[in-house]
Amino acid sequence: MINKEVVKTLVEEWLQGNDYFLVDVVFGADDRIIVEIDHADGVWIEDCAALSRFVQERLGEELDDYELEVGSAGIGQPFKVPQQYVNHIGKEVEVLTAEGIKVKGILKSVDGETFVITVQEKQKQEGKKRPVMVDVDKTYNMNQIKYTKYLLSFK
Repeated sequence: MINKEVVKTLVEEWLQGNDYFLVDVVFGADDRIIVEIDHADGVWIEDCAALSRFVQERLGEELDDYELEVGSAGIGQPFKVPQQYVNHIGKEVEVLTAEGIKVKGILKSVDGETFVITVQEKQKQEGKKRPVMVDVDKTYNMNQIKYTKYLLSFK
């Protein structure tokens, strides 16, 4: 019988020796199996097709009742695994805190389940009449936020 763990095991077998990593495996209500993979330099359609063929060959007739869809984790979608944070270090991200506050900044570092973003905040400085913008590092735990996602910029 096909289940999420069987598919994950097969995908991880194919991923061995590749720079790709597994983001998620979802079983949809309409008998669809959706496999999301990612790569630091983007995902190539040829590799999605190769992974799809690999899973189909291994599962054979068991897969007949399902529609298999292999693709990349969508750009601009919330991060699901720590490797996505690592791949976006130095890029602008948006964090939605558990309290519902959106914070935008540059992803500075990732350490286990925590990450740091640099944001600009107005701060009053001694000798200045008006507040000035300064860079402030904020640390978050991946498990204590609603989401983090890459902000696409067309500048």
